[in-house]
Amino acid sequence: MFNRRTLLAAASAMAILGMAPAASAQDTLDIALISKGFQHQFWQAVNQGAEQAAEELGVNVTFEGPDNESQVDRQIDMLAAALAREPDAIGFAALDSQAATPLLQQAQEAGIPVVAFDSGVESDIPVATAATNNMAAAALAADHMAELIGGEGQIALVVHDQTSRTGIERRDGFVNQIEASYPDIEIVSIQYGGGDHLQSTEITKSILLANPDLKGVFGANEGSAIGVVNGVTELGRDDIVVIGFDSGAAQIGAIRSGTMAGAITQNPIGIGYETVAAAVAAINGEEVPETIDTGFYWYDASNIDDPEIQAVLYE
Repeated sequence: MFNRRTLLAAASAMAILGMAPAASAQDTLDIALISKGFQHQFWQAVNQGAEQAAEELGVNVTFEGPDNESQVDRQIDMLAAALAREPDAIGFAALDSQAATPLLQQAQEAGIPVVAFDSGVESDIPVATAATNNMAAAALAADHMAELIGGEGQIALVVHDQTSRTGIERRDGFVNQIEASYPDIEIVSIQYGGGDHLQSTEITKSILLANPDLKGVFGANEGSAIGVVNGVTELGRDDIVVIGFDSGAAQIGAIRSGTMAGAITQNPIGIGYETVAAAVAAINGEEVPETIDTGFYWYDASNIDDPEIQAVLYE
């Protein structure tokens, strides 16, 4: 499931534990992970990786997130509650890259290491960020979009938000690549659906109705991409090239059926695993890499069953 770097990180973290003073059972390390949500299979896969690391490294991990990725205030409340119990470390995937700064400063002042995961924060407080290189991943999605529409025409983006680093970087990575490399492609609309597939469906339909010559749409996360597929399907626009991000059962099904041309998949289990491993290292006073690149892959009908791709897909 994990690449060589991930396995080395795990081995390193376990070695660190072995070098540290042994903790008694009642002193088991406590790591609080606050994600962006629970409604997507992506976050369930991140949790799976975190639990695997927790079991291997002998630590306690809690994992929670708001009901959906628009609930910034709810996520902040969860972060405050986690801080109140004084965990040994915190993992945080920010819905708003700036809103959590005061609470993260409190963690820093209390000597609680913070590891950012999936989304970074506009701060130097996190000791590490375990995430996909979203700019590069979105640029790869743009290259495939350009190829599939013949290098010209109108396209649009449905993005989950403009406050998280993932939303910003996937939008900018895609847009920058199109503008730099494909002068005959015009981006006619960028809309934000909060990562909610129902809202993203309605946004997609409005974009399609307003732009009858549209050739393609990029959905920048799991919920956005599912919404794009639903919107295209409901309007009978099987001529639209749909490219997604992440995986999950709905996207995998859409690629197998041909409704979606392809997508970028991350390594969510690896993200969860690396976050916990980095937290353990930080607790033990070891240096951790500032950026932990957990990788990404393009997948479509031609390679979806390849072992390398199957290892990072989740349903």
